[in-house]
Amino acid sequence: MAQHRPAALVTGSASGIGRAAALRLAQAGYDVAINYRRSEAAARQTLAELESLGGRHLALRADVSDDEEVAALASAAGETFGRLDALVNNAGMTSQTPPDDLDGVDLAEWDRVFAVNVRGLFQVTRACAPRLRAAGGSVVNVASIVGLRPGPQPLAYAASKAAVVSLTRTLSRVLAPEVRVNAVAPGWIAGEWMRRTLGDDYERLMARRATWTPMRRNVTEQDVAETIFSLIASNPFVTGETIVIDGGYAATT
Repeated sequence: MAQHRPAALVTGSASGIGRAAALRLAQAGYDVAINYRRSEAAARQTLAELESLGGRHLALRADVSDDEEVAALASAAGETFGRLDALVNNAGMTSQTPPDDLDGVDLAEWDRVFAVNVRGLFQVTRACAPRLRAAGGSVVNVASIVGLRPGPQPLAYAASKAAVVSLTRTLSRVLAPEVRVNAVAPGWIAGEWMRRTLGDDYERLMARRATWTPMRRNVTEQDVAETIFSLIASNPFVTGETIVIDGGYAATT
């Protein structure tokens, strides 16, 4: 009887951290379902990269803030693979309001950030819980360093990532003992996200950040993916934790 390969679902994985995590899992022999909402072309490209590594892989469209779409997402991944060993909750968004602009906060935008970053994480985890429990699986949530300490991010985003840290702890109790739930909190990641955040100051501020970091460089998407994979594949008695990935910056400044 043929053995099933382990299977994973990674939300928000057409590009960025989600893509890097999906590829890392596929390299380790996982079948991976990636998820996207609007970036179909990028998702198809990531799917092709996954398929080049062997195994069965899916690209599934769903808005994680829509519970009906989430149910269909979890069902499609679970029925295709016959199991679900890992869930990476990476889908997220931010607002465009500057961090110090209280009056500029748009409440509809605030609600949308929380609907995706917090409620979406909960909905996906709940939908996947039966299969994760059956497999003795693992959940990794993508938080952020600004969920733990202040940083140059919009208020809604920072508050939502603090909620992710809290949810990680709560879900680790709710899903125990079958499922471990942890989070990663990346620092400033070199790439498009911080380029949008910092604008014209990107090169100068990222270079300064690197000089202040004990590891003397900034975080990459691959760094984050490696930690996500480690939390899934090993660390069998670690749950409810949030791992900071910033080369020692937060610990020393």
